[in-house]
Amino acid sequence: MSQLGRLTGRTITSCHSALMTRTLYAPLLSILTLLALWQGAAMVVESAVLPGPSIVFGVLGREITSGRLPHHLGITLARLAVSFTLSLLLGSVIGIALGRHPRLDRFFDSWLVIALNIPALVTIILCYVWFGLVETAAITAVVINKLPNVIVTLREGTRHLNRDLLEMAEVYGFGQLKTLRHVIWPQLFPFMLTAARTGLALIWKIILVVELLGRSNGMGYQLHLFFQMFDVAGILAYSIAFILVVQLIEWALLRPLDRQAQRWRR
Repeated sequence: MSQLGRLTGRTITSCHSALMTRTLYAPLLSILTLLALWQGAAMVVESAVLPGPSIVFGVLGREITSGRLPHHLGITLARLAVSFTLSLLLGSVIGIALGRHPRLDRFFDSWLVIALNIPALVTIILCYVWFGLVETAAITAVVINKLPNVIVTLREGTRHLNRDLLEMAEVYGFGQLKTLRHVIWPQLFPFMLTAARTGLALIWKIILVVELLGRSNGMGYQLHLFFQMFDVAGILAYSIAFILVVQLIEWALLRPLDRQAQRWRR
């Protein structure tokens, strides 16, 4: 019996290792294919308009060594963290309120549609005109652009709460806080992660525009300088650095949280 258990354990371990290998193999092959296509296109064009990967990664290493890239990246990430947190907190509160109260939702639905369709560039320009070229205006512009998406996502999640579980919590005498923690929040957590994942992809793009138009530091400001000098290698190097950081946040934080959020489901 013990021998059978050991064989079963080895089989499970080998299957798990094979699955992990396949899981890592596909993304690695995809990245290598992309780099090969990039290098091939650069060799065909033979122009500074499309530098090869070696040139771009050389610029990336030089900017990291000089300290310029970590400095501007840190500033942009700080803005991202503040605006991201504010958007999620405010959007969650408003979205849950709209999902739980249909009359309130009907009243503010048209406001939400208008907010969703206002171009981000318009909001950024208006915030700079109204508040000046200050940090508060930059953060406000980013939050306003992201807030409607979070509200819609959490509102839909609240609408689809399991009514049977809510009635069970009421029958067993759960208070509002206990119901929120053990019944509502586990069901809304996947919607929160969806809002966080899409928000991360959207917010950093908006922040770059905000920095390009009205700030004197950050990744967007540096990209604007590279654009003025027609330095495509610098533009690509800074873009790759930010993409890598955002992907690291996705892999190290959001995906483990996503798996944790799905544990209660069958």
